[in-house]
Amino acid sequence: MSDMVWLITGASSGFGKAIALEALRRGHKVVATARNSAKLSDVKQAGAAIMDLDVTSDEETLTAKLAGANAIYGKITHVANAAGYLLEGTIEEASNKEVFDTFNTNVFGTFNIARASAPHLRAAAAASPGRSVALATFGSIGSWRSGPAVAHYCSTKWAVSGLTEGLREELAPFSIDVTVVEPGYVRTGFLSRDGGDEHRFQTARHLEDVYGEGTEAAAHRAALQAYNRNQPGDVNKCASVIVDVLTKEGVGKGKEVPLRLVLGTDAYETIKGKCDDTLKLLADWEHVIKSTMRDDA
Repeated sequence: MSDMVWLITGASSGFGKAIALEALRRGHKVVATARNSAKLSDVKQAGAAIMDLDVTSDEETLTAKLAGANAIYGKITHVANAAGYLLEGTIEEASNKEVFDTFNTNVFGTFNIARASAPHLRAAAAASPGRSVALATFGSIGSWRSGPAVAHYCSTKWAVSGLTEGLREELAPFSIDVTVVEPGYVRTGFLSRDGGDEHRFQTARHLEDVYGEGTEAAAHRAALQAYNRNQPGDVNKCASVIVDVLTKEGVGKGKEVPLRLVLGTDAYETIKGKCDDTLKLLADWEHVIKSTMRDDA
């Protein structure tokens, strides 16, 4: 198993850090990255090579960065693209720049890493036929249900899940497994707004007279705050499953890597509920939906 080499973005905290530590614990090699590699001291001490990497960098820069990462151990066999953050604010409150920035990291950053890592994953798969080579993106419970004050974040996660569906089919002929991890609420610092490890940012504009007390947006904000550091999911258990599935060991042994790797009871219930609601919608509107076809079709 020691011939597996991971490239992990967002490895300074949360899922990225937990996956890096789990892979290292199993004897895998890890190239851990973050915008500021000074925040990677824990994974470096555990044995990871570290690198500054901003997923929003231009194509030339990222191509060079991935080539440098590949050169450290001579290959990259697994990619976990965990970089991302949550923009909290209603549609009306968010500025164009705030919306662009969150899409730039969560969506375009995911695309950037997939594009830049694909040649190295293809090379690894060609060099070792039959061995595990995989790429994981990160969606969310928010890939399935959006909500007030978090619609921007949820829409980025819908986009990532959609991007991954196409990417999976594109890379399948090269024996590269692709999955989107869709976790529920997992206890990390992701919902924090302080402590130097913020991944939840509020819009600069606050329309309290419109979206203040008594509104759905206010209720959702309060729920996020109540969940902060109280999420029911265990990030280390999640990391263990992710590494198992992507390497086809443990709980993933004898199974194909799924299109979606759903983690958490809350994610299971949310996705099932969304599917049930969608099937009901189709049944209720079936006659209208089908009435729009041409008569000669």
